[in-house]
Amino acid sequence: MTERTPRNGLDAMGIGTGAELFWNLETAQLVEHAVRRGEGKLAKDGPLVVTTGKHTGRSAKDKFIVRDATTEDSVWWGNVNKGMTSGHFAALKEDFLAELAQRDTLYVQDLYGGSQPEHRVNVRVINELAWHNLFIRTLLVRPEGAELAGFQPEYTIIDLPSFRADPERHGCRSETVIAVNFTEKLILIGGTAYAGEMKKSVFGLLNYLLPKDGIMPMHCSANIGPNGDTAVFFGLSGTGKTTLSADASRTLIGDDEHGWSDTAVFNFEGGCYAKMINLSAEAEPEIFATTRRFGTVLENVVMDEASRTLDFADNSLAENSRGAYPIDFIPNTSERNLGPVPRNIIFLTADAFGVMPPIAKLTPDQAMYHFLSGYTAKVAGTEIGVTEPEATFSTCFGAAFMPRHPAVYGNLLKERIAAGQVDCWLVNTGWSGGRATDPGIKRMPIKVTRALLNAALDGSLAQAEFRKDPNFGFMVPVAVNGVDSAILDPRATWQNKADYDATAGRLVDQFVENFAQFADHVDAGVREAAPKVTA
Repeated sequence: MTERTPRNGLDAMGIGTGAELFWNLETAQLVEHAVRRGEGKLAKDGPLVVTTGKHTGRSAKDKFIVRDATTEDSVWWGNVNKGMTSGHFAALKEDFLAELAQRDTLYVQDLYGGSQPEHRVNVRVINELAWHNLFIRTLLVRPEGAELAGFQPEYTIIDLPSFRADPERHGCRSETVIAVNFTEKLILIGGTAYAGEMKKSVFGLLNYLLPKDGIMPMHCSANIGPNGDTAVFFGLSGTGKTTLSADASRTLIGDDEHGWSDTAVFNFEGGCYAKMINLSAEAEPEIFATTRRFGTVLENVVMDEASRTLDFADNSLAENSRGAYPIDFIPNTSERNLGPVPRNIIFLTADAFGVMPPIAKLTPDQAMYHFLSGYTAKVAGTEIGVTEPEATFSTCFGAAFMPRHPAVYGNLLKERIAAGQVDCWLVNTGWSGGRATDPGIKRMPIKVTRALLNAALDGSLAQAEFRKDPNFGFMVPVAVNGVDSAILDPRATWQNKADYDATAGRLVDQFVENFAQFADHVDAGVREAAPKVTA
């Protein structure tokens, strides 16, 4: 027993095991354990380098929510939120507990999901791998040492990568399973070594709990300007959410998951989880610096065995290589992981069709429309089978993590935008001048995106001359200081204007088709914010 061992142990939770339990180890201890056990290796400058095997991303099709009296009428059932019976979960739980009973070693962390004390949840995480325990300790909010002895877990996550589920016995799809039971307040993860499943399980948990209290949960990054102005960045993976929020001129609140209460934007986490593929010191200096720090965990980053140097351009292990690091590894971060309510909201998209302008101003109705649409695009080469740009719509910019109906989150957002008179912007970090697969077409320079964002956030963009986009109806600046005006009009950047018009028309049709599922759940103003093909 140490001061970091809680009085309420596993036996108080009905979990019996003869394993040696390592409670709330700190970073250095967990790194030592991981290296000694052969779970990972240290790179030249100190980070722990690990591999996750065949699962290098989330197993979305293997995630289930127990369908019972608690969830029947509150969860948005469908392709995203798939049901598991209570009976199947009971069998799965029985087998998980049997696995725990046979373990020689287990690692346990007691952590908070949420940085604003009145809106956080106490989470206990039980791991078979030391590096998984380090990962979740890095990503969630770490209690002070004095808080650990009396820690009372509200929800528990058990993560056993070596567990193999039985689809017939457990009612799942494969040997991999992520099962969430809101009634028993228990999440079981098995058959995958991808650590992000734990992080996203806590996100899904808060996305279910917080709307009941009027708190808006958001898949976003957030930072604060020198004048105390908070900006929130929504965006799917690959749109620049983490990169753009790590701005040395602004104070970082967090890079991925937040809540919007009456008094604050607060980070759900105490760490960041950034993409590592093609990372460079020139384009992303703050994030690059974390890869030279002890305490960072690098997943599926290729390392030379002899020199222990890292190759961020090598995607042979995974396109989705990742780095997890404490938020204070980024300079100028919020001490309390929270800030004032937002003054600006930015919706990020990586449009691979070359249709969207680099920045546009949205009305509140347009903001809700684009929030519910959650548009970005997949690009050839990033996923198996994708050979041409492919539109992707993930409602609320995070459908995979939203247990409730999207209208719940959309209406919460619209109410808060109206109450706070928040300015909303759509920012395209994708391609200009043609489709991403067209010869010679390049992605939007990050310097251009930063210049446009800075103009939006400091208020100067509001003074610009705007034009109305003929397809999407939002307002686009005609000229911005320090930015080539030609890039502001995507149609003008295409050599073949008829080709642009046809591509834009197809994208508009996809928006309209996707939004049909929400039409009955929004008011007329939001429906009228839909894009329209120009004649």
